[in-house]
Amino acid sequence: MKKSVLFFFSTLLLMSSNPSKKKQVKKDKLPNIIHIFADDLGYGDLGCFGATDIKTPNIDRLAKEGMKFTSFYSASSVCSPSRAGLLTGRYPQRMGINQVFFPESFTGMPPEEITIAEMLKQQSYATGIVGKWHLGHREKFLPLQQGFDSYFGIPYSNDMESVVYMRNNEVEDFVVDQRYTTKRYTEEAIHFIDQNRERPFFLYLAHTMPHVPLYASEKFKGSSERGLYGDVIQELDWSVGKVLNKLEALGLLEDTLVIFSSDNGPWLVMEDHGGSAGPLREGKQYTFEGGIRAPTLAMWKGKIAPGTVTESLATQMDWFPTIASLAHTEIPKDRPIDGSDIAPVLLGTGERQGDSFLFFSGAELQGYRKGDWKVKNAYQGFDGNQWVKRVAPHDSLLVNLKKDLGEQNNLYRSQKEKALALFSEMRNELDKMGPLPLSQVVQGDDDTSHFMYLEQKN
Repeated sequence: MKKSVLFFFSTLLLMSSNPSKKKQVKKDKLPNIIHIFADDLGYGDLGCFGATDIKTPNIDRLAKEGMKFTSFYSASSVCSPSRAGLLTGRYPQRMGINQVFFPESFTGMPPEEITIAEMLKQQSYATGIVGKWHLGHREKFLPLQQGFDSYFGIPYSNDMESVVYMRNNEVEDFVVDQRYTTKRYTEEAIHFIDQNRERPFFLYLAHTMPHVPLYASEKFKGSSERGLYGDVIQELDWSVGKVLNKLEALGLLEDTLVIFSSDNGPWLVMEDHGGSAGPLREGKQYTFEGGIRAPTLAMWKGKIAPGTVTESLATQMDWFPTIASLAHTEIPKDRPIDGSDIAPVLLGTGERQGDSFLFFSGAELQGYRKGDWKVKNAYQGFDGNQWVKRVAPHDSLLVNLKKDLGEQNNLYRSQKEKALALFSEMRNELDKMGPLPLSQVVQGDDDTSHFMYLEQKN
């Protein structure tokens, strides 16, 4: 009997000192999350997405050692709504966020919205944002009131009046030299990682670049083959490398999910300062693929299989329920969450639930994707101005994105029955959303399947 007891305790001792057992404990700890968000970066601006005149070895490393999403959608084709969708997992139209906020705006993302940062507080995460917020700059709308422990950055777009650096709820500097903004953000991000290395953390690194006006530090000016725009991207790539190097130095790379993406497509009206959509049609401000399909990567050493490419549909809104799943937190039950948990996709254990997406432009629903098929309402066209690229009118569209990524072959007339069925589905999906703030539906006839939103006057 004594020998049995002795053997039992000896076995326990061996198990406790077994390196593989220790590794298992480490493996099961709550993951750190770093979401790196570029501003107006195009689908064709990264080496791993086909760019040959811009060198992005550090961002390409995320693809080589992690997962590349080739069919990943932002929640919007412009800044503020896309960020609201990312942080809440909800279509921004549910919040009435249809356009961008300005320095003179009195509004912002409603404080009652629940962000990824607030959700992660259930598990005592350290939460920080460095960079562009753009969800309201008045105090009640700022990051510290939405679950973040710290904030440093420019609160809106860098082309807007009175660009300032904010620290938490206060302006820290009224004079901003944007040549060093990417470098400054990187230093702040590294500091946050250092300060929180001993606990799980969520870092939202929302770069100001490559939104115009473009700035790069002296080290990167003239470094690319695509002018100043390429120089800016190569400095962003340097920043990603600094973050990865810091994680490696601290032994945190296996504990950290690193995500890289863009808020929307390239601002093509800015020409050589506006980036490239690669094979996609149009860019920012439009619901063609170039405006809303974002180059997206995810790396988690030891968890995501290296070199994985997924062509399945996914969205920025998916990160909310996915992070909830990985961090073992509860998602809100009192509101619709439009994203789907893509943890099974990341970990190679399953597929995303759902293969549809609604394309909103402002408060107007313009298109719908289901599987490989996409329909888009007829468009009257726009002559363009200094801020918005000219786009010619078009009839109602039906395209097969698997065969026609550039949306050039309109199948509406030849497969009208298919198109009308998809437009009908689109209306049903809209109806499921219920009433949306400041909007009502005016629906066209079934033949054109064209309908739009009008702002309520009461």
